[in-house]
Amino acid sequence: MPSISLEFFPPKSAEAEAKLWDVVNELAVIRPDFVSITYGAGGSTRDRTHKCVKHLVTKTDLKPAAHLTCVAASKSEVDEVIEDYALAGVKHIVALRGDMPDMEAFSPHPDGYSGSVELVDALSRRGGFDITVSAYPERHPESRDMQTDIDLLKAKIDAGATRAITQFVFDTEHHYRFRDVLAENQINIPVIPGIMPTTNFKGVLRMSAACGASVPDWMKSKFEGLDDDLESRRALAIEVATEQCRDLIESGFENLHFYTLNQATVTQAVCNALGLEKMGGQS
Repeated sequence: MPSISLEFFPPKSAEAEAKLWDVVNELAVIRPDFVSITYGAGGSTRDRTHKCVKHLVTKTDLKPAAHLTCVAASKSEVDEVIEDYALAGVKHIVALRGDMPDMEAFSPHPDGYSGSVELVDALSRRGGFDITVSAYPERHPESRDMQTDIDLLKAKIDAGATRAITQFVFDTEHHYRFRDVLAENQINIPVIPGIMPTTNFKGVLRMSAACGASVPDWMKSKFEGLDDDLESRRALAIEVATEQCRDLIESGFENLHFYTLNQATVTQAVCNALGLEKMGGQS
């Protein structure tokens, strides 16, 4: 059976924080290999991310993978975060370039890391961390072409990355084509498909437009007219994600990463439908 990992984002209020830990506890039964905590644009959630990660280390049996970006920060500031993570007991970092606070084109901090490759290299040289990076089956929106993305991924691997998680994809054929491209370029680290099971289809369309992920016409048709019908959207979200995951598993993918959006119901239902509950990785 495939191993499962989950992504959460740091809450903005005490109420949202309480809800997050309820969601984490509900999904812990899946026994994910790891759970990642995101790091907002420009490092805007630094303190909240660190608080969540520390809670996971000290209050749960889950293994946190802390996101880390190098945008809008000096090397010394990023290095301080790295050491804070190490002191908190973090052993796994998801190393990303990150988005600018204003979401404009990336510009390195004058005293900062130049991008994800240099950040991965710094983490690797320091030692003590499992390093995960990002990958893009449909190409990063800022990349000239797919080969540019592949070359960047290879550079991150050469710098010390041991695993990659893909951007969420709704058309599973993109995962299959990307797997072929990885093989052609002799990339052999685990590259985990990103899955986003969500009832908020309007939100999906916004996020997809922002990150360059396509939404198939058949999926748009299925959700059409359901804006005011949450139960139907939930059932459809479970159906679509379950089918996608089943196809990936049957095609030989050994890992799945769920972008939970801090919601438990749909992700848990998908894992139950696939028989993955209590059969994920070790907690």
